[in-house]
Amino acid sequence: MVSETSVLPGGVVLRPAAATDAEALLAAYLRNREHLRPWDPRREEGFYTLEGQRARLMEQLAERQAGRLMLWVLTDGPRIVGVVTLSGIRYGPSCSGNLGYWTDIDHAGKGLASAAVEAVARYADKEAGLHRLEAGTLLHNVGSQRVLEKCGFEPYGVAPRFLHINGEWQDVRLFQRVLNDRPPAGT
Repeated sequence: MVSETSVLPGGVVLRPAAATDAEALLAAYLRNREHLRPWDPRREEGFYTLEGQRARLMEQLAERQAGRLMLWVLTDGPRIVGVVTLSGIRYGPSCSGNLGYWTDIDHAGKGLASAAVEAVARYADKEAGLHRLEAGTLLHNVGSQRVLEKCGFEPYGVAPRFLHINGEWQDVRLFQRVLNDRPPAGT
């Protein structure tokens, strides 16, 4: 597990999420509820409670312990201003994972997402030993597409009605970044 932190533009810190982050995550999701609505699945009201955030965080940390997920938070002082997730981590012949991220409305458009994606790609390559990252955006999320392309991700297709986002099934543009051509560990 990675325990190091990275300092990103504006002094924002990228660090692994901790069990003590539930309250700050709740504040971040409440502050960004409308900002994230077009890009997120519909959330039950329990998501926007301290108990809901604690439960979700504990599930994610258990997945991290099992090696299937890595979760980082972006912090600006005591405030969480974004999240980056590397989920669905698979080894063996595919050696890949799924990248997801968001940044606080007050930090959007300042290069923070690109810097965080680059830091996580380095982690995925050098520490996790992955070969490939995948990511998806809604077709109209051009900001996120620019972040991915700036970070070396290439579009490779569209998945029709792939995710249930903001109350409806939506098409998703799929991206990938090949990190290296090393053979999988143990082969």
